[in-house]
Order: sequence, then structure tokens, then C-alpha cells
Amino acid sequence: MAEERRGAWFGFGFCGFGQALGSGRGRQVHSPEPLRAPGAGLDVCRVSASWSYTAFVTREGGRVELSGFAVGAAGGCRDAWASEELLVVLRAGPGPGAGTELQAWAPGSALRGEPLWAQTVPEAEREDGPVGDETQAGPLPLLPCARAYVSPRPPFYRPLAPTLRARRLELGAEHALLLDAAGQVFSWGGGRHGQLGHGTLEAEPEPRLLQALQGLTMAEVAAGGWHSLCVSEAGDIYIWGWNESGQLALPTKSLAEDGKTTTEASGLNEDGSEVKTVAGGEDGAPAPFIAVQPFPALLDLPLGSDAVKASCGSRHTAVVTRTGDLYTWGWGLSLLWSLPLRSIGSGRAGSAAMAHGPSRSAACGIFPDRGTNPCPLHQQADSQPLRHQGRPYF
Repeated sequence: MAEERRGAWFGFGFCGFGQALGSGRGRQVHSPEPLRAPGAGLDVCRVSASWSYTAFVTREGGRVELSGFAVGAAGGCRDAWASEELLVVLRAGPGPGAGTELQAWAPGSALRGEPLWAQTVPEAEREDGPVGDETQAGPLPLLPCARAYVSPRPPFYRPLAPTLRARRLELGAEHALLLDAAGQVFSWGGGRHGQLGHGTLEAEPEPRLLQALQGLTMAEVAAGGWHSLCVSEAGDIYIWGWNESGQLALPTKSLAEDGKTTTEASGLNEDGSEVKTVAGGEDGAPAPFIAVQPFPALLDLPLGSDAVKASCGSRHTAVVTRTGDLYTWGWGLSLLWSLPLRSIGSGRAGSAAMAHGPSRSAACGIFPDRGTNPCPLHQQADSQPLRHQGRPYF
């Protein structure tokens, strides 16, 4: 895992549990604010945001600090991955020469006592490859050996076929995305919201190549609750899956219902996307919206910006551009922060963190719902990437 460059981290979103997303003024942080990491002067190199707590990994000594509903700290850690079910850390094993150990903890354990599950990562598998080796693995949940990943649900350790040559792996609520060394994207798991990108709503038990992206080399993948995104080497964004809260930046039912709703009709586009119409708009004409997009759709950012990094929350999406701008859209978020940004990490309830400097990485957390459709979300959704004119608090 490549080390993050130094920079100042910022956060925004829901912080009702004290997840250290900003100044702490109120339960919601609506604009990026300096991250209040636990412990003064901590040099944070990685942030993993879940719904109710945030995990920080420091550069000096590899210390993991938790803030929010879950608290605690541990040393000797290389990486951490926060979810509501599990906190997973890579840390030095017990005793000299014990190698690196993968540990799964209950978030409420404060990292004390014994982990729920532990497994040693063999020295031969966790060695970084030679300089320029494209098969070097990304951060958790993909393990350093790039031949397995960790799941928040049993079985925790899940092997991958060696032929996949995994470079990055992202987990949604019910599905997984894998980017291989050749820039190809594979998906598997639940598909009831079109999040697998194969044109159907069927589940896939094993990794399946996304045929719709054949011939395009991808550089990034991100998995939301029930939607998916990838960024090509050229900076293009492809997005698919559930659009319930505008997380695909496509027209949503909530916007179509701004006027009086009387009837609803549905149909399919030629590309398989589920298009519905709501009658009773301001001019009386049907207002179309897209509920499910089962194939990857090309998305253009304002100003023709090229994307370099992306992160998906449960029902929102964040993208960093080549010039360092941050765009977000979906449930509860719509802003552009025109400062150079380096990396982002967003939890699926609207929490996020990022660092000042050139864009480098992205990560997402786990939000504990099962794809239901609570009405209050419609009141906060924004299906277009919009510009936030304010400046962050300092």
C-alpha cells in the first residue's frame, strides 16, 4: 500500500456520534472543516469513515485511533477499515518475527482483549512488488497479498482467484467491485438494484467481467450501498446501479415529484435503464426519472473536468478532479470545494474526509441499512453535481 503524502484533513456530513468530522458544532457539518482527529498533533495518513465512528491511522508508529460511537486506540498498525459490523486492522503480530496479522474487532471493543478473528499474513505474500509492479494491492478490504479480501460478514477471509491479479477491491452493501492489473473491472454479489453493471438485476456468485467496459482501461473503482462507479485512465466517469437519491447524477423521483404527483408509469430504455415518469409537473407534462441504471453510463462533470479519484457512500457520490476540485451529489450533499484536495473517504450516511494536496486515494464506509426506501431521503437528495461557493472553516 502506497503511503499517503502529508496534508491537512477535512471532513463534513453527519457527526451525531462525535465522529470528528469537523468543528463539532451540531449534528451535521455542511461544509468541509478541519478534521478533529483524536489526540493533538497526530500525523494522520489514512481515514476510514463508517456511519457511527471514524478510524484514523497515523504515520508515526502506525497508531489507529477511533472517534465517535466506537472509541479506542492500538499501535503497530499498517491499515484500518471501518464498518458498522467490524473494525479490521493490519498490525504487527504478537511477538518477534510474528509477521503482520489481520485482525477483526467488534467496533465497541475499544481494541481491547482478543479480536473476534485473526489470521497471519505470510511474509512472502505481503511483500510489496518491485517498483512499477502493477499488481501491488490497494488498501483494505483487499489484503496486501492481493489474493484475498476481508468481508464484514462471515467468512471474514475470502480468497480470490490468482488469475484476477487484483489491484483494488471495493465492497458495497451487497456487492463487490474489483479492478485488476490490466484496468478491467469485475463485479459480483447482489444485483437487485443494477449495481453489478451487467444489464440485469440478477445476482452473480463469482467475479464477472463488465463487458460494457471492454476496451477501456480503468484506474479507479468505487462501490456505494447499491451503486457503482469507475474512473478511466483518461478521466472519464462511468456510473451505474440504484438512483433512488440521485447518487448517479441522473434525474430522480424526488425531483420529479416537486410538483403534484398523480400517476406513475414505467418502461425500459434501449440500454436497459428503468425510466419512469411522474405526471403532474408544473406544465402538466410527465417528468421522467431513472430509478435503476443496470449498465455503466458515461457521466460528464461540469466544466468538462477530468476525474482522478472517487468514493461512494450509501446514497451519495464524491469525485476529485485532476485540478483538485471536489464534486459531490446524491443524498444530503451538493458542493464543490475549489481547493487542491488529495484524498477522500466517505461514510454511507454522508460523512467524508479529505486531505490537502494532490489527489491520491479514496475509500468508503458502511451504512447499516438494507436498501429500503425511507421517505425523508427524498427531501435531501440532489441529482446534479453543484458548486459550493463557501470556504471551509479554519
